[in-house]
Amino acid sequence: MSANIKNENGFIAIENNVIANIAGISAMESYGIVGMAAKNATDGILEVLKIDNLSKGIKVNTENDQIDIILHVVLEYGVKISTVGENIIDRVKFNVESLTGLSINQVEVIVEGIRLK
Repeated sequence: MSANIKNENGFIAIENNVIANIAGISAMESYGIVGMAAKNATDGILEVLKIDNLSKGIKVNTENDQIDIILHVVLEYGVKISTVGENIIDRVKFNVESLTGLSINQVEVIVEGIRLK
């Protein structure tokens, strides 16, 4: 599914994977985040994703030009989880809204793990 923007000249369609990439890059700019997480469905093994596969740890739902984003993250040990989560939400919301022109309904951060440096 994609988000659509209508103007006087036609439509602009923004695919969910583009929104997921923007959200992933935005989240990685936040202090205290190690990376995005993806679970191996067969083993339940936590995998930290590299910059090329950030969108695999992000789920984007677009309905009626409202965007819901769910991020699965791994944080650094010793950071305050609530503060880092709020920073990720603020940064993702700001960047996605400013780059796409669409409004974010909800950003959810799910902490999948903590990693020691």
